[in-house]
Amino acid sequence: MKASRSEFHDVRGLRYHVRTWGEPGSPKLFLLHGWMDVSASFQFLVDCFAREWHVIAPDWRGFGLSAWAREGYWFPDYYADLEALLDLYQPGKPAFLIGHSMGGVITSVYAGIRPDRVARLVSMEGLGLARQAPDQAPKRYAQWLDQLKDPAAFKAYRSFDEVAARLKKNNARLTDERAAFLARHWAKPLDSGEVILASDPRHKIFNPTLFRIEEAIACWRRITAPVLLVSGKQSDIPARMKDTPEQLAERKGAFQNRREVELEDAGHMMHHDQPQRLARILEEFLSDAQ
Repeated sequence: MKASRSEFHDVRGLRYHVRTWGEPGSPKLFLLHGWMDVSASFQFLVDCFAREWHVIAPDWRGFGLSAWAREGYWFPDYYADLEALLDLYQPGKPAFLIGHSMGGVITSVYAGIRPDRVARLVSMEGLGLARQAPDQAPKRYAQWLDQLKDPAAFKAYRSFDEVAARLKKNNARLTDERAAFLARHWAKPLDSGEVILASDPRHKIFNPTLFRIEEAIACWRRITAPVLLVSGKQSDIPARMKDTPEQLAERKGAFQNRREVELEDAGHMMHHDQPQRLARILEEFLSDAQ
């Protein structure tokens, strides 16, 4: 495995953990993880890169080793956090952004908000959530209020091996070695000897704000950087989104300068399932920008 370093920074009042690989003088590449994931999740992908990169991968607020936000979690905060990290690591120069799932949503919306800050964008199954109608708002707010009265919590596991087994249950393509590695980064030990997920359990609370696909599409249409959309052939995300073929085409069509790649024998966690093939695809996409 390529060695990583942990760096900690004050980002908008929160202690942020940023995992980096490679030398600072190498071309910079930002990897942004998804919901309930951590920066170390990209280890297998980084190991497969043929080029020398300075890889910068934060734990989003409330995940991994980054601090928890007492006021809760809102997508606009992630956009602002990303901008602060770009100001810190690559000020004044457009960046290469690769986002997975929630990280793909964050980076793609940000690329439309600040098109001059992004040189290349890769969204790995980051086309947003299922469409939500305005009349769902009353029920959503009520669910949120109810959950605030009953603090969210994660179950405790007896060992890291049990966490690894749970990860393998969620993804049958995950090898024993990779599952054991991820378990040590996704979970932390308790004084009791048990282990628990390291992320803030309040991520389980319903976000009272509906996902508005129209707003996301409006941002995506403003992206000027070349875009690569990567999906896993065996992913369950399309079924969860519940789009018609025409609705999915609308999402993808908002990215005007795009390429699309579908990875065989890969689910949603494609950076775990096919890191070698994914690394090759990413580096080919980025090579003409050097």
